[in-house]
Amino acid sequence: MTTDTTTKDTAPGAPAPGTTILDARGVTMRFGGLTAVNGVDLTVNSGEIVGLIGPNGAGKTTFFNCLTGLYIPTEGEVRYKGQVLPAKSFKVTAAGVARTFQNIRLFANMTVLENVLVGRHTRTKEGFWSAVLRGPGFHRAEKASRERALELLEFVGLAPKADHLARNLPYGEQRKLEIARALASEPGLLLLDEPTAGMNPQETRATEELVFAIRDQGIAVLVIEHDMRFIFNLCDRVAVLVQGEKLVEGDSATVQGDERVVAAYLGEPLADDPGAAEAAEVEAAEAAQAEAARADTTTDTAAGKENDR
Repeated sequence: MTTDTTTKDTAPGAPAPGTTILDARGVTMRFGGLTAVNGVDLTVNSGEIVGLIGPNGAGKTTFFNCLTGLYIPTEGEVRYKGQVLPAKSFKVTAAGVARTFQNIRLFANMTVLENVLVGRHTRTKEGFWSAVLRGPGFHRAEKASRERALELLEFVGLAPKADHLARNLPYGEQRKLEIARALASEPGLLLLDEPTAGMNPQETRATEELVFAIRDQGIAVLVIEHDMRFIFNLCDRVAVLVQGEKLVEGDSATVQGDERVVAAYLGEPLADDPGAAEAAEVEAAEAAQAEAARADTTTDTAAGKENDR
């Protein structure tokens, strides 16, 4: 299955296609003696969908957390549109970087519409006294936020359920709602952490089309996913993390054809891996010992037969 991944429309004010908007350099995250992410470099350009894959425990979500201010990297820096991102998640969101989470984090007892309105808080200018006094400016801002939230629900296909409680949505629709809430902050870059986890093939396909539609609105996307078919069909570039380090980066064909990626997922040793060479030497030595043992046995048996004559 192939899908056209060219940008169709660019939102007004969006950077020109190909402009670097995210530039992570030498990002390292240590927890005591454990290095979860080690010197990772990654860029995301406007009009681009980039995938981040790797075995479980490779450091993908930790890297996301470093990009979005949940963790302060031990080393390295993260720049968005040329500016170093602040080490606070709400400030990162205000700067223009939004994300979803591997485990859905909705406000279960709020309505679908209210969840999206929460995502609008970084784009409203009304302060405490405006909310208390509820003047004309407050009502205009409230109306604008509601209209934008409804537009986003229409965009993700949840407008008919705007008044439903978030907890009553099916799993796949909860994922869509989380994306809508992230889009409510008007990001230039959207980070998706396993957006199709637990979905059936039809829901996965719908999510794929939704991500393409997001990209076509001028929003760059960085996505973590374990569904390889989804990733390789969706992304312009794919980076592979293994044990906290970037192993390889390139287009889908390059990554799929790299033997190191196959080895990382299947656990097969590489031909030029020092560990594989050592194993080969051990196997050769064991084979030599076995051959010598067989030779000794043959000699002893032959000698025994001569004695029997």
